[in-house]
Amino acid sequence: MYTDSIIRKLTGIITIKTTRVRICVLLVLAISAFLYIQSLIPHFSFWGDYFSRLGSITILYIFLAAFTCEYIDSSLGMGYGTTLTPVLLLFGFAPLQVVPCILLSEFVSGLAATLMHHRDGNVNFFKDKEAKSAALMLSLLSIVGTIIAVTMAVRVSKFWLNIIISIIVLMAGITTIATSGRRLRYQRLHMIILGAVAAFNKGLSGGGYGPLVTSGQVVSGLDAKKAVGITSFAESLTCLTGLTFYLLFRKSIDWKLALPLTVGALLSVPVATLTVKHIPEKVMRLAVGITTCLLGTLILVKLFI
Repeated sequence: MYTDSIIRKLTGIITIKTTRVRICVLLVLAISAFLYIQSLIPHFSFWGDYFSRLGSITILYIFLAAFTCEYIDSSLGMGYGTTLTPVLLLFGFAPLQVVPCILLSEFVSGLAATLMHHRDGNVNFFKDKEAKSAALMLSLLSIVGTIIAVTMAVRVSKFWLNIIISIIVLMAGITTIATSGRRLRYQRLHMIILGAVAAFNKGLSGGGYGPLVTSGQVVSGLDAKKAVGITSFAESLTCLTGLTFYLLFRKSIDWKLALPLTVGALLSVPVATLTVKHIPEKVMRLAVGITTCLLGTLILVKLFI
């Protein structure tokens, strides 16, 4: 009976049939098919010369990469910027093209993920005092940390800072895995420290926010599902702050890159938040811990290659 129950639950996760999931899947398939067909007839462009520099296949890859990375990010609270930024650099985009577009797409998708996590019951920002307090505190830390990071960027060694951050991320991931089977007492101080470090790192290097904040909340005693929703809220404000400061200095953004990133990321959110709703708490904590360790390792590997 117990085995049958597990099988039914897993089958339910795989075969979730809701209107919004069907709409998202159909839209992704339609956009992918449109871009692929456009690549077969490059001389007949549906959008003129606007996207001609990138090419339809490149736009398709960017769109699908954003969808996949944001699905992981909205499901586990981490991985969008950390994974997608090096992918876009491999495509040949310059860092100053990539960073503001990532911030814009992550702000929009993070805000949408916040609303969907609340709607699906993963976190209640109105009635849950613990979640509300954590969200407001992390948001404030995010804004302050980002501003401080921008003003100190020229004085701090990003190399050594990233080494420290990656070690902290790995330790948080290992702790999350080790404690996945038991309920921890909520420790606000732990979350304040990790939130401040994560916000500063996000403002300075553009990555490493989600792994620290999500796993930090879990290690501090919050439910993993709550932690993912809270991270979406706090990170969206962090990205808005970073984007605002970028636009104050740069005055522009590459919309040819920003548009497919934002649309791809946004379409993954309804599916991701529904996935979180149906995953057991213990499985969520293990997934957060494992993903945190992998991303911490990725940060270290990027530093030495």
